[in-house]
Amino acid sequence: MRQSVNGAAERRSRGIGRRGLLGGGLGAGLAVGLGGPAVAAPGAAPSDAEIHRRFNPRSWRSVRDQFRLSRDYLQFSAFVLASHPAGVRLSIDEHRRRLDVDPYAYGAFRNDMDRSKGIRERLGAYLNVPAGEIALTDSTTMGLGVIYTGLDLSPGDEVLTLDRGFFGTDEALRVRALSTGITVRKFALFDQPENATAEMMVDRMRAAVTPRTRLLAVDWIQSSTGVKLPIRMMADALAVINETRDEADRVLLSVDGVQGVGVEDIDLAALGADFFISGLHKWMLGPRGTGFVWAPAANWARVHPIIPSFSEASILSWFYGKPWPGPPGDWNSPGGFHSFEHRWAVPAILDFHEAIGKDRVAARTLSQAARLKYGLSRIPGVTVKTPADPAVSSALTCCAVDGYTSEQVVGRLKEEFRIETTASEYQESFVRIGPSIVTTPDEVDQLVRAVHQISRT
Repeated sequence: MRQSVNGAAERRSRGIGRRGLLGGGLGAGLAVGLGGPAVAAPGAAPSDAEIHRRFNPRSWRSVRDQFRLSRDYLQFSAFVLASHPAGVRLSIDEHRRRLDVDPYAYGAFRNDMDRSKGIRERLGAYLNVPAGEIALTDSTTMGLGVIYTGLDLSPGDEVLTLDRGFFGTDEALRVRALSTGITVRKFALFDQPENATAEMMVDRMRAAVTPRTRLLAVDWIQSSTGVKLPIRMMADALAVINETRDEADRVLLSVDGVQGVGVEDIDLAALGADFFISGLHKWMLGPRGTGFVWAPAANWARVHPIIPSFSEASILSWFYGKPWPGPPGDWNSPGGFHSFEHRWAVPAILDFHEAIGKDRVAARTLSQAARLKYGLSRIPGVTVKTPADPAVSSALTCCAVDGYTSEQVVGRLKEEFRIETTASEYQESFVRIGPSIVTTPDEVDQLVRAVHQISRT
């Protein structure tokens, strides 16, 4: 272990210096193969290197061309699992090649530690939070497990969550309740999602909190309905409640934010959450199998790491047999060997979004969503279940068509109109549609016309 922790000199002697270890963005993937960039044969499809070379972040057509998504379908399901843009594919491929050539040197502890530190720094700058407060995970579900299993709760403490919440949240809390005797109670923020308002949701939340409530676990944008919760308003209302409580009895607000990251022009420090959990492989279009958890240091102090971390502080604490200081994000990043080539490619997707501009990504996505909601709302027999008000609505849009199940509508959209959407897998299922930076306003109009035709037949 001493050799693994203190092996920087050995790696430098092999020509892998610190600067090389910290690289991992778009530039890391430009040399396709160890022999340099690949050149496509005449008439062949362009290589990823050539696709990336052509990238013009000011052109939405060029943005779409960075993806190898099938052109046989209109792609309205980015909220499920992402296709990677060329820069991310290049970065993944380069890391994979180097791991295959010399897995010990390139995949050793120090390389992963340094790269993980660089990733947290990039994520911190993107999200506007301190890098040391970010833990790296493989998914939103892993992040939910980190918080809901590790959070300091006692028998009799109450956790509130939503009646239309995500499976991963419900299961993590159910298992925690079985092992510790906490109480989990679901409540409704609204009766019908299309009628939800910010004021209504805050009032219902306030009424649901009891003296035993210690945690409120919610989705920022519900994958079941598309409703966006007014997190800042909810945090402010909880702050008033917490003014009369001891620190240990505060109600903490935990947010699954995966349906907002990569859509909203997010400033995480201003959002108001006590814990924020997300993957990077949905709207963010990042490497599959990557995610993060953020919490202020004071809140991390209430979470016990549940999986040993492969951070420097954790390893040195074990090695020397005494506590070793380290940022809380390090301690709470589950250890083990991950899909390194995917995690180390996270800077490439941040490069991609920052080149386009977070504000432009949000404007492009949300304007299409508004166009979609308006178009669907004008079709007889179609109920848009996601509110039109942008204060309680984001990009994910849900609807129902009279006389059809959501699965039937999704099937017809794909088979007859070559449009990829999904049905929400909840007790009450709706058609879910996700306009994004890989779709266009014209494609939104095509989808609306297709739904109109289905509703008439």
